[in-house]
Amino acid sequence: MARAVEPLVVGRVIGEVLESFNPSVKMKVIYNCNKLVCNGHEFYPSVVSAKPRVEVQGGDLRSFFTLVMTDPDVPGPSDPYLREHLHWVVTDIPGTTDASFGREVVPYESPRPNIGIHRFVFVLFMQKGRETVRPPISRDGFNTRGFADENDLGLPVSAVYFNAQRETASRRR
Repeated sequence: MARAVEPLVVGRVIGEVLESFNPSVKMKVIYNCNKLVCNGHEFYPSVVSAKPRVEVQGGDLRSFFTLVMTDPDVPGPSDPYLREHLHWVVTDIPGTTDASFGREVVPYESPRPNIGIHRFVFVLFMQKGRETVRPPISRDGFNTRGFADENDLGLPVSAVYFNAQRETASRRR
């Protein structure tokens, strides 16, 4: 198994959210103050309240990508019966650029977990062409695999996730 997907397997992202895949494009997700998202690291919700910079380091300017951010642990990780909740979708991101060059079809919604530690997953898909991805109907009850199937996106080309839990008042200081 490729080293890059091991943390996704351990974190149950592969299995619960995604099928197994071979990463072929590098993606960097960076929140304010240069906080790089690494698999399994924890961020406070206050740090991830504004949308991150997402760099696509692969393909070329003729390649287009779709970025999905989802929370598979809604309402809580011990009983995620509302799995998944969609936080962000950006389509038509040209290769070797960042998400700001794409088309935001579902605006960024900052993570606000109430119960337990939630995983927030960023998934990057390569599109077959430009303007070929339709936005989902709802944020609630989202399904990353179903979205990929409906839009003929195939398997992901990259993915990364972080953990977050509710901040207590003392943590915010």
